[in-house]
Amino acid sequence: MNFAFAAAGRARGGPAKVAVFASGLMGMINGTSAGNVVATGSLTIPLMKKVGYNGKTAGAIEAAASTGGQIMPPIMGAGAFIMAEITGIPYSEIAIAAVIPAVLYFLSTYLMVDFEAAKLGMRGMRSDELPQFSKMVKQVYLFIPIIILIVALFMGYSVIRAGTLATAAAAVVSWLSPFKMGPKSIFKAFDLAGVMSIQIITVCACAGIIVGVIALTGVGARFSSILLDIAENSQLVALFFAMCIAILLGMGMPTTAAYAVAASVVAPGLIELGIQPLVAHFFVFYFAVISAITPPVALASYAAAGISGANPMATSFTSFKIGLTAFIVPFMFFYNAALLMEGEWFVILRAFVTACIGVFFLAAAIQGWFWGAHSNWVVRGILLIAALCMIEGGLYTDIGGAVLAVVAIVLNKFFKGKPAPEPMVQAKGMD
Repeated sequence: MNFAFAAAGRARGGPAKVAVFASGLMGMINGTSAGNVVATGSLTIPLMKKVGYNGKTAGAIEAAASTGGQIMPPIMGAGAFIMAEITGIPYSEIAIAAVIPAVLYFLSTYLMVDFEAAKLGMRGMRSDELPQFSKMVKQVYLFIPIIILIVALFMGYSVIRAGTLATAAAAVVSWLSPFKMGPKSIFKAFDLAGVMSIQIITVCACAGIIVGVIALTGVGARFSSILLDIAENSQLVALFFAMCIAILLGMGMPTTAAYAVAASVVAPGLIELGIQPLVAHFFVFYFAVISAITPPVALASYAAAGISGANPMATSFTSFKIGLTAFIVPFMFFYNAALLMEGEWFVILRAFVTACIGVFFLAAAIQGWFWGAHSNWVVRGILLIAALCMIEGGLYTDIGGAVLAVVAIVLNKFFKGKPAPEPMVQAKGMD
């Protein structure tokens, strides 16, 4: 959290950008979106409200950022480990493939936050409210357990062995900090871990029963045949149908359990359509994850609304808008596997750069803020089409997206909207 405040606190709408950074860091090692919201949102949501965000938007930003943490490599909550177990694909390959989609998601969330702050004329936090970077550098040793965990996993260690090494390292690192762990504290940590794991163990056990029933009854095979029948007319329709099922199965469940169930029902049908196993499982995984911010049952949004005091359903719809990129990018896996690090390096680089530009246009279209001024609906519609063209990643679609972007810039200048308001004075309560 302190690292996130030092990195982003001074930017306009500072606490919201802190939420994006902190939730990404916390979420990649936290197996549940709602738990991530509670852990980071209890601090960031009140601060967002103090600098000018309303409760609905503050909760939605935290929910969207916390949910994105589940797709953040190298740990991805626990999804990467489960995917490696189900597919037989090496963990390192899965973690590398997840890099570009995760960057696109958090870039989109950051831009949404930034454009919202620009529209409202927000300022960042004052220097005296933020941790000093010089002191932060002296605490860099606190990252050692995470680094050990990541290195051990990429070296091919089992998940249990890598986790054990990182756990031992956390205890040793504590001896360098003011909060030293002795035998009593270590046993207390084991006690807390046992209590915290009961919920996820129970849910995963139930998910295992569901998966077993699906295998025994042949529901998965039946669903695969339905997808194949649909795909005779359109593979896009089949993917849309698979998306709806993955979101429906994931509603109200932690990420790990949601993916395990969806992977047993949806993924086999997609693979039979000729989609690569990695692409199929990532497609299912992403929609199982973002079910946490998809109305009407959006656990992460509801948890954030409990902290912000806003209406849960309104918070859910706003978080859905902020996380819209996550609903688009998985479809692009099917059309452009370079987004999963597959192909020549220059193809991957071009796909990444153009997708980032597309995400910028997408955020501008949704927020109605482009080139330093409000945009009308015509410009927003053009930007939306340009965004989809750029994210798709083909040469002709990239050219088309660039042309549409130029048209949007000209129109936005010709029909110039309301400019940015004067920056707010420091929000009350920040003292």
